[in-house]
Amino acid sequence: MFKRFASLRAFSLIAGLLLATACTATGSNEAAPYTDGTEYVTLPAPAHRLSNEGKVEVVEVFSYGCIHCAHFAPIAEQMRKQLPTGVTFKLMPAVFSDEWLPFARAYYAAKKLGVLDQTHLELFKAKFDEHYPISNLDELADFYAMHGVKRDEFMRIASSDEVTQQIRKDAELVKQWQVDGTPTIVVDGKYRTANVKTLAELSAVAQWLAKRELSGAK
Repeated sequence: MFKRFASLRAFSLIAGLLLATACTATGSNEAAPYTDGTEYVTLPAPAHRLSNEGKVEVVEVFSYGCIHCAHFAPIAEQMRKQLPTGVTFKLMPAVFSDEWLPFARAYYAAKKLGVLDQTHLELFKAKFDEHYPISNLDELADFYAMHGVKRDEFMRIASSDEVTQQIRKDAELVKQWQVDGTPTIVVDGKYRTANVKTLAELSAVAQWLAKRELSGAK
């Protein structure tokens, strides 16, 4: 199991991670394949969701600065396609260090500019597979410019007060969800993945929790 833990800071929380073996959800009459307190934990009430959208939400807390998130990204994309109707998949960038702040700003700028879907996997590929120099906002602007984004428009949005406020809201959710590593998945603000052993299991636990939440099972 890969792990990397560190203490929390005021605005920048330090990254850790718990990764994840493939298991499949079982029927309602069978024993639960995962245990509260082991593969996942139930968060203290009330539930804190990322949005007020009515669907069951599956939120991946991630960072473009996290190599394990890069490895999980294609698995997460496959998971998104497999989620049943009534369940929505979302991303939320974490800022566990000052070095991760530009990546969170870039995420929201890309989302605002409508290029997130086409650049999400590409950014991971450029940074970790092709070793493109991407560590600050200027270098991120260069990356997005290669994908048709106006550089000055990217910088304006990424540096905006609106994005700053959103990142602060995200940091509060990270605390409420008790997330201390990436990638981590939170389902409906009620359940958080925990001691999973592989990235495949991370996906499997998230899908099982989402389906259970959707069916109203306790």
